[in-house]
Amino acid sequence: MERKSIFISMLANDRGGRIFLSILAVVAILVPILNLMVADTSALHVPTYLVTLMGKYLCYALLAVALDLVWGYCGILSLGHGAFFALGGYAMGMYLMRQVGDRGVYGNPELPDFMVFLDWTELPWFWYGFDQFWFAIIMMMFVPGLLAYVFGWLAFRSRVTGVYLSIITQALTYALMLAFFRNEMGFGGNNGLTDFKDILGFSLQSDNTRIVLFLLSALALALGYLVSRYIVSSKLGRVVVAIRDAEDRARFVGYKVESFKLWVFVFSAVLAGIAGALYVPQVGIINPGEFSPLISIELVVWVAVGGRGFLYGAVMGAIIVNFAKSYFTAALPEVWLFALGALFVVVTIFMPRGIVGVLEKLKQKKQGSHEQVKTEDQSL
Repeated sequence: MERKSIFISMLANDRGGRIFLSILAVVAILVPILNLMVADTSALHVPTYLVTLMGKYLCYALLAVALDLVWGYCGILSLGHGAFFALGGYAMGMYLMRQVGDRGVYGNPELPDFMVFLDWTELPWFWYGFDQFWFAIIMMMFVPGLLAYVFGWLAFRSRVTGVYLSIITQALTYALMLAFFRNEMGFGGNNGLTDFKDILGFSLQSDNTRIVLFLLSALALALGYLVSRYIVSSKLGRVVVAIRDAEDRARFVGYKVESFKLWVFVFSAVLAGIAGALYVPQVGIINPGEFSPLISIELVVWVAVGGRGFLYGAVMGAIIVNFAKSYFTAALPEVWLFALGALFVVVTIFMPRGIVGVLEKLKQKKQGSHEQVKTEDQSL
């Protein structure tokens, strides 16, 4: 009963979240209809490449929610969440590579093409099991979660905080990027994993498959948001916010601060891994570039622009920034990175709580003016 009341209260008090979920539901209904049932010649038709692009944006939005959970509510500025995203993507990529079989370039049913090209004679032990979808699903959550647990246990136990923790997380993702670039690691080296054909026996080039992946991305985002909102609305969430605001005081009154931070950090890494696993079959490739620290820094920009500490603000920031990136990298490719940096500086100085923070402030001012007018009318 208590959990049910928390959930009802959470939805009742989360107006922005309700609006976001409603928009997401409308998009999830309209996009398949406009793609599959509307003629290509119609102005209302949504082409498949746009379905894929929107699916990619939804994966990025789930990744932003994962970061906002640890940064906005727990105060952990992670510059390495791109690593968890990439590990989830590699888990799915390994499964997809095992589905090619004798239809690959070299026709070897046991080894992926890049292993045949590199004269490998047998499959590495860590590739076993990835021919099964259920195993890949487990690994896309387990591997990022395990890395987050080991890293978090060592870092939080040592009471590493602030900028030092951010630097260490960035070093972690950079070290993984260098490792995955090596051909002998068995993950495709510089080229990564690509040339995927099927998923669960369905062609990845099919419009129907693209729609299903888009819908799964929308569902994962909705569930990820709801679970994250439930966490921050519960007693656990209130303790986490207290740790963010006054860690020493929380520790002094008896809370095991390290355990709370570790739990949230691991859950956030699992969400990032799920986002990465949904991302890969839609874009058709995963390579070590996804571990780049620049991607993790961009992720921080998404959350900052949308609004740190709002969850739906992180979703808004991810979609707005990536839409702008898609447009400006084609229209003005020379200045995009400068524009991204300038955007982060402007938001940091003039909108420290992001777009949603500005909207909330305007809403409060409007409510305040209405209450003032009401009070004056009653006095008259």
